[in-house]
Amino acid sequence: MYIELPEKVKRIINTIQSAGYEAYAVGGCIRDSILGRTPDDWDITTSAQPMQVKALFGHTIDTGIVHGTVTVMLEKEGFEVTTYRIDGKYEDGRHPKEVIFTPSLEEDLKRRDFTINAMAYNEKEGMIDLFGGREDMRAGKIRCVGDAAQRFSEDALRIMRAVRFSAQLGYQIEQNTAEAIKLLAPSLTKISVERIQTELVKLVTSPNPDFLRTAYRYGVTKVILPEFDRAMETEQNNPHHCYNVGEHILHSMKAAPPDKTLRLTMLFHDLGKAETKTTDAQRLDHFHGHAAVSRQMAQDILERLRFDNDTIRKVTRLVLYHDYGNGVDPADSAVRRGIFKIGEDLFPLFLMVRQADLDAQSAYRKKEKQKNLDGWKTKYHEIQARQDCVSLKTLAVNGSDLIQSGMKPGREIGETLENLLQIVLENPDLNRKETLLTFLPL
Repeated sequence: MYIELPEKVKRIINTIQSAGYEAYAVGGCIRDSILGRTPDDWDITTSAQPMQVKALFGHTIDTGIVHGTVTVMLEKEGFEVTTYRIDGKYEDGRHPKEVIFTPSLEEDLKRRDFTINAMAYNEKEGMIDLFGGREDMRAGKIRCVGDAAQRFSEDALRIMRAVRFSAQLGYQIEQNTAEAIKLLAPSLTKISVERIQTELVKLVTSPNPDFLRTAYRYGVTKVILPEFDRAMETEQNNPHHCYNVGEHILHSMKAAPPDKTLRLTMLFHDLGKAETKTTDAQRLDHFHGHAAVSRQMAQDILERLRFDNDTIRKVTRLVLYHDYGNGVDPADSAVRRGIFKIGEDLFPLFLMVRQADLDAQSAYRKKEKQKNLDGWKTKYHEIQARQDCVSLKTLAVNGSDLIQSGMKPGREIGETLENLLQIVLENPDLNRKETLLTFLPL
């Protein structure tokens, strides 16, 4: 099989080979090339030891020299070159206590996580696939190299990676690998929340975010996201729904575009239903106030997983308002008030959230609900085209104008601006300075 290597990768491999050492492109870049995708980066593995690699290139960076990795810089672009190695004993479920350099490519490939990531290639030797990676790709399987339990015991993060690769590629997890995940999922407590966050985001923004179901079935979410387990175990006997809470969440994630903020919002938007569920005399389930509870749960989870403040702000706000305007006539003033309340930056995402939520509901009154949502979308675009005032920043008066009109600085200035904005949200034609000043108290 032929793989087109980038010129700089060829140059590095040829330079190392010309010095008498072995060198190959390895891992994910080979997998992605077979799939016809453009790799994000190219990793190179070699029999040359770090100091030997450094001697061959004019500009290198010691990014992980203790573990055999040197970054070779070519015209401001970096390529990681790592010496063949055998990992020593893992004592923390994440890192080997030591690494031993080896002249054997096979020994190096043996230590890798999955067969699809354990292939190497150069133009001289062609494809080196010692563990059936290409066969597993043809079969659509995620399978550990060697003994699955040993691979996961070495590095528990590989458990998350297995589910994530499954979601990204649409592959099934091979049975022995799956059984090892079930057995060793509790060891994910050894992994830093930042690494859990990274894998979770890659999973939920993948083409198959509903593969989070696999993480649930194998006991992974019980460790990293127990709130989701409760959702998967919460029925919702209500004509508006055809799934339990967790399955509704999964279907809504699948319906949303692959944007981090949107997918996280759908993941969290109904988690509060497990806390707020009540059942009436007709055995219908209700979830009054679930949006506010879901917002707080989203806040707690995002902080626990160390998400950045901007993501937390956006997701929690969208979770809180995910039901806003549902069933409300999309009059101009109602939509303007919605934009003001939710925020100009988030309102387009809010409309996508409502659409994904609706797409994951039952057929009950669905045409009516879709018509209502389409009305909100149409009004929003009309308001944008007209550039109606929907926030204080485009209000025709500001605090200085009020002071010049005789008002004293203080809380009353802010309250008056809010009151004037409410007038403009109702009738944007009034958004003129001379008009608004007539509404000031004498």
